[in-house]
Amino acid sequence: MPEDAEIHDPLDDSPILEEVLGEALPRLRKFHVKLFTEGEPRGLIGPRDVGILWERHILNSAAIVPFIRREIGKTNASIADVGSGGGFPGIVAAACMPEHRFTLIEPMERRVEWLHECVELMRLSNVTVIRARAEEIIAALKRRDAQVRPFDAVTCRAVAPMTKLTGWTLPMLKPQGSLIALKGRSAQVELDKAERVIRTAGGMRARVVVAPVGGDLEPTHVVIVRKR
Repeated sequence: MPEDAEIHDPLDDSPILEEVLGEALPRLRKFHVKLFTEGEPRGLIGPRDVGILWERHILNSAAIVPFIRREIGKTNASIADVGSGGGFPGIVAAACMPEHRFTLIEPMERRVEWLHECVELMRLSNVTVIRARAEEIIAALKRRDAQVRPFDAVTCRAVAPMTKLTGWTLPMLKPQGSLIALKGRSAQVELDKAERVIRTAGGMRARVVVAPVGGDLEPTHVVIVRKR
């Protein structure tokens, strides 16, 4: 997409953006422009997403924010975003919640480079980017590496089914910490299949909640699992 291409998204001038994103909107407009101009050629979004970035990626990611706040219930919490990719939901959530500390965990070098660029562009002083796999973070926690501490919450979007995601995320959490995962329409089916895995991994109170995206836009789903 050429840098001087005209950006048109059906929600560009919608009041929904300010209603949902609030003070984070100026920073997220910069993110929107970067996604529009670079996201597809760099393999971060599909060609069908380019014209609907607000709804498909930014507002969809922001839908997780109220649930993070509700689960954590404090400020200056530590939140890990696993498989951050193009920044969904980690970059968006961090922009919306400057009062919390975010660690974006991504194994692919080109995506890590993208995340660093976004953090710099948006001046997100509450974000750290780590190139690693979830298993590596868990291993560091097990050996009590001083540079890695358990998190108050772990977020993710479209990373893996719950049967796998449980083992990649619950070990990163503090006791009473929460996994808060953006999921599609099959969220409850995934949760049902993962019931035994969640219990074995020390998870409890697993549930699916409908997450409004804004206005009359189609809502998404969030899976929440508390760690014992």
